[in-house]
Amino acid sequence: MRIVVFTGPTLAADDARRVLDADYRPPAGQGDVYRAALERPFAVGIIDGYFERVPAVWHKEILWAMSQGVHVLGASSMGALRAAELEAFGMEGVGAIFRAARSGKLEDDDEVAVAHGAADTGYRATSEAMVNLRATLRAAEKAGVVSRRTRAALERLAKETYYPERSYPALIARGREAGLRADQIDGFKAFVRGSRVNQKRDDAIALLERLAELRAEAPGPKRVAFSFEHTDAWDQVARHEGARAATGADASSDAGALAEELRLDGDAWPRARTGAMLRALARTEAKRQGVDVGRGLADRAERAFRAERGIEDEGRLTAFRAENGLEGDDDWTRFLEGEARLRWLEAMFETDARRHLVEELCATGRYAALRLRADEKRRVLGAHGLEAPGLDDAGVGEDELWRWYFEERLGRPRPAAWATHLREAGPVDEDGLRQEALRELLFERLRGKGR
Repeated sequence: MRIVVFTGPTLAADDARRVLDADYRPPAGQGDVYRAALERPFAVGIIDGYFERVPAVWHKEILWAMSQGVHVLGASSMGALRAAELEAFGMEGVGAIFRAARSGKLEDDDEVAVAHGAADTGYRATSEAMVNLRATLRAAEKAGVVSRRTRAALERLAKETYYPERSYPALIARGREAGLRADQIDGFKAFVRGSRVNQKRDDAIALLERLAELRAEAPGPKRVAFSFEHTDAWDQVARHEGARAATGADASSDAGALAEELRLDGDAWPRARTGAMLRALARTEAKRQGVDVGRGLADRAERAFRAERGIEDEGRLTAFRAENGLEGDDDWTRFLEGEARLRWLEAMFETDARRHLVEELCATGRYAALRLRADEKRRVLGAHGLEAPGLDDAGVGEDELWRWYFEERLGRPRPAAWATHLREAGPVDEDGLRQEALRELLFERLRGKGR
């Protein structure tokens, strides 16, 4: 009987295979359990799942899997949270973290969340889970290494730390900075070296052992006491994810194939990669600062996006969504929420970005040439009193200026949607861009390179 298990930073697949022979897959995101259930396994075990970078595994897909006769169990991380939420419907939870979530002692997702590397690192965790820090601190208190007061203070300091930055060295350093008893901090440091508790790993192994027991019991297909309700939203997701399962496509393979094509197109890959990083940063920073992308922000992002892309009517919008795989309402909503977060990030950090522009130009080796040209332009225009020229100074009309600027200077047609160019060229408005175009036109003429 085949079992599918989603794991990653909590327990590496190679280590897990020593406990249970199963089909091990990366941390679960939205749609992954649904696609696994389409394959009709005996059981699905959820250990790790995504919290931020991609949409989390959906409750409804777990309910659907169980309604199709698949046993679904969870522990340790995302699996423990979903099991606590869906126990009443038949999902089975395993381990101390699940029990804490079920009882209400554990409420926050960040208690189990960790930062981790990509697939090529084996999803190696780069931070420590709060539940592990708590378990180790309790063990240290029980062993007499730290007092109850020190344990509570260290727990508070850990909880106040953003989850990707949590680690034992960071916690020990913060404890020293807070003036906690040096002998107890030293003792805790030594305790961690040999006796730290990895509750997430322990629970993950317990889940695998439980799956092995269940396989041996051979109870037959899962039976549930509820009637699965089909909704428009569910049917849209099911169609979308079912199509992905049929073609074997997923986000990572799509990204890999697209990156291959981008790398063949000059400098398109680094530009796209930087843009993707900004989107990831926008999501993380918005969550860290508690920015809620409600309907208002999403609507404003949609209006701005459509203006920039020249998507004026609903027919063009429908075509755009179809071309870009955004037909589903949930897909379109997620896309707009991402756009809203990105625009918020741009507005929030525009000043900081300008301060770091010189660093970026130095890193890419463009600073010296640009600095030399900017100084020469300032000197040449200043010598002729043309620091802030107008159309009359250049002897051109508005249309003639923009034709020269885009077609001759930039080598491309004038954009149909001004908003798109101004956002890409920003921060600058139309008046500011006109001034820049006039300065460049006159500079080239004075250097003998214009007409």
